[in-house]
Amino acid sequence: MDLVEIIDTWKSHNEKVELSIKLNKRLLEHSILQKAASTLQPLIRIKRTNIIVTVFYLLILAYALFFTIKYYDSSRNYFIVSVSAIFLINLKALADYIIHLNMANAVNFNGSVVEVQQQLSELQFSIINHAKTMCLQFPFFTTFYLSNQWFPQEVGLGYIIFQVLLTGSFIYASYWLYKNHRIDNLNKKWFKTLIAGSGGKSVLKAMEFYKELEEFKNH
Repeated sequence: MDLVEIIDTWKSHNEKVELSIKLNKRLLEHSILQKAASTLQPLIRIKRTNIIVTVFYLLILAYALFFTIKYYDSSRNYFIVSVSAIFLINLKALADYIIHLNMANAVNFNGSVVEVQQQLSELQFSIINHAKTMCLQFPFFTTFYLSNQWFPQEVGLGYIIFQVLLTGSFIYASYWLYKNHRIDNLNKKWFKTLIAGSGGKSVLKAMEFYKELEEFKNH
């Protein structure tokens, strides 16, 4: 075999190696994209379930409010105010679930890494804001059962202190959670756990896959 044949053979082998590397790279990119897309499926299922459950929950609250207002009595003021607040917050939650579902379905996994990361970041920010708003309803679960017919005039001092401490602690917890629902807390385990139920875990996983893809492309 002369030198020309050796060079041609080497070039042919080199081309095959480069082609194999490109093919493997594309397959790896496709695998990462598929994994990122699959991580949003639990979020989509959660949001669909949340929409159905919340619709039924809102109907129950609306039914209770309708009859309470229709047969109005001042003794039910605590109930009307508390349940109205819970209803409005969960009505906002229903709108959020629909928005999140549309945002998750709209993520274009065939787009650029920057574009997908932007879409996922917007979804993540919306989920955090949703969880933040949901915290505001907590104190109202400690007041809906009260009645001005017997509270506070017909209860002992011990119960009054208990009720004040109970509602006060829920107000503080609600305020603290509302204040700490921030993007910069995403590196904290307790916060990741807190928003996991709202679908935040799925978005974080998808963003990690895309970060991996970006690092892979830069090497």
